[in-house]
Amino acid sequence: MKDLLANLFNLFGLAWWVEVVTETPACTYYFGPFLSAKAAAASKSGYVEDLEQEGAQGIKVTLKRFKPTKLTVGDDLGEKSSQGVARTLRGQFQ
Repeated sequence: MKDLLANLFNLFGLAWWVEVVTETPACTYYFGPFLSAKAAAASKSGYVEDLEQEGAQGIKVTLKRFKPTKLTVGDDLGEKSSQGVARTLRGQFQ
């Protein structure tokens, strides 16, 4: 039920997302959707930990209330920033 409600909020751009920007690789990752900023904040450390284990560096985290069009956007993925690659890490939809 929680996922259904979060997806409904996301449909209208009212859901919260964790935005993680890394310098190396030069990527932006979006994790969510979440019903509240508190729920998003509680999950952000797990996403950072996963990225650190994958070797990411220069990590910056922001909470945003919006509707991303891509879950991963990266210059270091051999793609232009407008062409993200969807990617799921632990606990993607909570």
